[in-house]
Amino acid sequence: MKRQQQVADVLRHSDIDTPPAYQLLDVVSELGNIAAQVNETTGYGTDSTALSIPEDELGDALFALLALCEELDVDADAALSTALAKYEGRSGTSGTPASGD
Repeated sequence: MKRQQQVADVLRHSDIDTPPAYQLLDVVSELGNIAAQVNETTGYGTDSTALSIPEDELGDALFALLALCEELDVDADAALSTALAKYEGRSGTSGTPASGD
């Protein structure tokens, strides 16, 4: 994935070498920032039509997830392809891509 390589380059050039467990904490933290935006913009769920998530918050979460993939030596594109196949398979058998796990 081209973006994963860009993230890897940023990590290398910035001399950021973080163990995967800490990278995971960064992913969760970034998702927490998104959840906070959802809570704030919807009045803690009272107005779902007011939902607003800044693009940069989503970008931060994607960066953190791609950095985790890089640290774990996981090809993000291959992982996404596997997930897509799994969800497409669920749609075909159950009529919905929702996870039963």
